[in-house]
Amino acid sequence: MNTSLLKLLRDQIDITRVPFSERGSRLLVYQHTDRPSLYVKLAERLIRVEPGIESYLHRPPFIDDLCFIDEQGTPLEFTTTTSPDVLTFRTRLGEIRLAFQDETTLAFGLPAHTKTGIRFRARTTHWHKTETGGELTHVRNIKSGMRNGKRLRNEIREDGIDSLMEFIVHADDDCTLALHIADDDWSDLVKPFSAVSESAKHRWDAWFSTAPGVPEAYRSKYAYAWWVMANNLISPSGFVTREAMVPTKAFYVGVWLWDSALHALAYRHIDPELARNQIRVMLANQLSDGMLPDAIFDEGVVAEIGHPFHGRVTKPPILAWSAMKIHVVAPDVDFLKEIYEPLKRCNEWWFKHNDDDCDGVVQYTHPYSSGLDDSPLWDFGMPVESPDINTYLAMQMDCLAEMAEKIGRRDEAMKWRNRSEVQVKRMIDHLWDEESGMFRALHDESPIPVVTPFNLLPLWTGKLPQNITKSLLAHLTNPDEFWGRYALPTVAYNDPAYDPAKMWRGPVWANINYFFVEALERIGRHGLAAELREKTLNLMTVQPGMREYYNSQTGKPPATAAPIFGWSAATFIDLAIQANEMK
Repeated sequence: MNTSLLKLLRDQIDITRVPFSERGSRLLVYQHTDRPSLYVKLAERLIRVEPGIESYLHRPPFIDDLCFIDEQGTPLEFTTTTSPDVLTFRTRLGEIRLAFQDETTLAFGLPAHTKTGIRFRARTTHWHKTETGGELTHVRNIKSGMRNGKRLRNEIREDGIDSLMEFIVHADDDCTLALHIADDDWSDLVKPFSAVSESAKHRWDAWFSTAPGVPEAYRSKYAYAWWVMANNLISPSGFVTREAMVPTKAFYVGVWLWDSALHALAYRHIDPELARNQIRVMLANQLSDGMLPDAIFDEGVVAEIGHPFHGRVTKPPILAWSAMKIHVVAPDVDFLKEIYEPLKRCNEWWFKHNDDDCDGVVQYTHPYSSGLDDSPLWDFGMPVESPDINTYLAMQMDCLAEMAEKIGRRDEAMKWRNRSEVQVKRMIDHLWDEESGMFRALHDESPIPVVTPFNLLPLWTGKLPQNITKSLLAHLTNPDEFWGRYALPTVAYNDPAYDPAKMWRGPVWANINYFFVEALERIGRHGLAAELREKTLNLMTVQPGMREYYNSQTGKPPATAAPIFGWSAATFIDLAIQANEMK
């Protein structure tokens, strides 16, 4: 059935909002909303072009105002049909189609026996100011090629720092006009467009064909989620040592730590080695003290951030948990041996560098290390001893115990299990608040007066006393706090800090729901787990696209929620597969 997933995506990819791209590619094709033209952005930070790890967010398109033109150079109006493998633009001269010949080459199929072509502006160099003046830096080369046609016009002229390029072709049957965007020695082997499009269709059919079945109600969104999981992959380059998935090529350029662990959840179902590589690419960039960077990009890593204050930044330690979930589906003891020592070093880094009062309860020293960037848990100052980071560490130590046992280190396995038990006890001793019936985050040893799901996350350990479990479940299932129509809000509905649309201050995040589905399964509350799974899947199914987070009052994604978001797609896939297995 899964080869038909490709058909479900016809006109489901809105290229005015999300990029048409290709597995491994850093080229992103968009359509303007206010004029009949396309633009191409680069999913690269290019800090050598413009210094600053976030400068890419403001860089203009590499190619802009790409329009289709007739013999006189008049722009052609068009309507667009989208699919993962090919874009079709209907013009008065016939259909112009676009597909990737390879990850750096865009191939345009021109209508036979017409005189037509393309015109666009390209910013192959980039100007930026420096302290003493300025600098003009090369960005990328563009090379054009043609197959099955006669070139009528081939003009390039300068327009400020842009180049204006125009190509018009008298097309024969199966004509291709190609743009190669890279700094390599292109051989100009342009293929007939029928071969390009057939190859693209074959790639996407092969990608979808191995996806497990899911309930019919989720199939359309499931297809979209698998498209996201391929579209967001980038090929190895520089510090990105393996094929890896970025959270969204549209906005988050780089491979993030927390995200990689979650992306692997989906990949394990169709390509376990690709899933393992999401972990390998992070561990390949481990710092000398054991810390894992927050993110990796082609030219470097993000291990420090200057806002809201300067500090070292990582993400919660869930790689061991992810690795063991891969192992359940596709056992590979050699992989566990490969990653065990780096994960041990990561675990020790948290305790050595993030426990100022040496009480064994780990803290966050920068809000972004939590993954919950703007949560009100950080409004009262840093550092914060929080239930969530200590839960992740307890879970990680349990997973390291499993790992140690499977690679023949049974003595270490016992030590890890003991350490996990101790960590849970420390959370109870230091963070449990009997009066409120939940765990509290602490700043300067004072409870932070904010109620979030992260105050309940120790449920996930499955090791809490019955009275604490009962109390946490009462909060979780209270419709005035978390168990509303759209669950789970990232701040309780009745908390003064609750904002249903503002990132980590109230919207629903699919990854957090995923953690709680697993927590409920672990403590034997299978009915509640199924209910939360269904709430999550239904919420995401009825909304367009695949967004970063969702308004917990309306269910709609706020405008600030990034599109084609990776861990939303990955957790949707895994939850849909779970739902199918539960039938």
